[in-house]
Amino acid sequence: MINYIIRRLMIMPITLFGMTILIFLMLWILGPSARSALYVSDIPKNEAVMKGIITKYGLDDPIYVQYWSWLVGRPDPDKPGETIGGILRGDFGYSRTFSRPVMELIQLRFPATLELTLYAFLPIILVGVWLGVQAAVRHNQWIDQIARLFSIVGYSFPVFVLGILLMMIFYAQLRWFPVERISDWVKMADYTKYTSLVTVDAILNGRLDIWWDAIRHMVLPIITLSYTSWAAFLRITRSSMLETLRQEYVTTARAKGVAENDVINKHARPNALIPVVTYSGITVAYLLGGVVITETIFNFPGMGSAAANAAGGFDVVTVLAFTLVTGLILILANLIVDILYAMLDPRIRLG
Repeated sequence: MINYIIRRLMIMPITLFGMTILIFLMLWILGPSARSALYVSDIPKNEAVMKGIITKYGLDDPIYVQYWSWLVGRPDPDKPGETIGGILRGDFGYSRTFSRPVMELIQLRFPATLELTLYAFLPIILVGVWLGVQAAVRHNQWIDQIARLFSIVGYSFPVFVLGILLMMIFYAQLRWFPVERISDWVKMADYTKYTSLVTVDAILNGRLDIWWDAIRHMVLPIITLSYTSWAAFLRITRSSMLETLRQEYVTTARAKGVAENDVINKHARPNALIPVVTYSGITVAYLLGGVVITETIFNFPGMGSAAANAAGGFDVVTVLAFTLVTGLILILANLIVDILYAMLDPRIRLG
C-alpha cells in the first residue's frame, strides 16, 4: 500500500509540470504587451512605459527564461535582493476586473466555494448512491422505473433553468430561502472570523442565528447542484451494482444462505463503488473549482462567479489563474481517488 502511494506521489510533480507548461503557453501566446497585465493594475498607453514594464519583467526573454520567471520569479531590478513574480510564491498577477491581486481574490472567494462544497457533497453522494443501489436491487420494479425517469430528467434539465425555477418559487414568491451568501445584517454583525467559513465561524462564536442564516442561503444552490449530480451518481451506481450482482461470488454467497442484506452491503456494494469513487473525485474537483452557473444564478460570491465575471471582462490573467487552481485541485482529487481505489480493491495496488 505504501509503495503504491509513493508511486502515485512521484507521478504528481510530472503532472503538475505539464499543467504549468500548458497554462504558461496560453499566456505566452498573448504576447508581451498583453502579459504585462500580470504585473500592473492598468495597462499603460505610453509605449515607453510599456517597454519598461516588458524589460523589467523579462517578457521579451527566451520562452524558457520567461517560463522560469513566471514559475519562481525573477530578481527585481529596482530593488536589489527582492524577487518579483512567481506563481510558486503565490504571485498569480493582478486582476483588473476586481482591482486586486489574484491571490488575494482567491483567498477572498475560495472559502465561500469550499463551504458550499462541504454542504453539497454529502447529499450528492449519499442520496445518489442510495438511489442507484435501490434501483439495482429492485431491478425493473417500480422504484427502478422511477429512479431511471428521475435520472433522465436530471440529465436533460439545464442547471440554469432549474436554478431560476427554484429561485422564482422559493425566493421570489415564498421568501423561504434567500440568495447571495449571507444577509446584510450578518455582514455588519460583530463576530470573530476564524476560518472565513460562515457556518463554522458562527458555531465557534456561539451565534446560531448567523449559522441558520448562512444555511438558508445555501439551500437553493445545494439543491441545484445535488439534483443534477444525483442523476449521474444514480446511473453510475445502478449500472455498476447490476454488473456486480451478476458476478459468481454473489451467486455463491446467496447459495450458501448468506442473508440478502449482507450479500448486498458486504459483498456487492463495496465492489460496485469503485467507479463511483472515480466520479466522486471529479465531482469534488468540479465543486471546489467553482460551479460557475450555480454561483452566478444565486449571486453566491465564490470562485465560479468570480471566474464568470473575469471571463466577461476578458480578464485572461484571472481566468488562467483560476484554471491553474482548478487543475491543482483536480490532480489532488485524482491522487485521493487512487488511494481509495487501493483501499477498496487490493488488486489495484498490486498492479
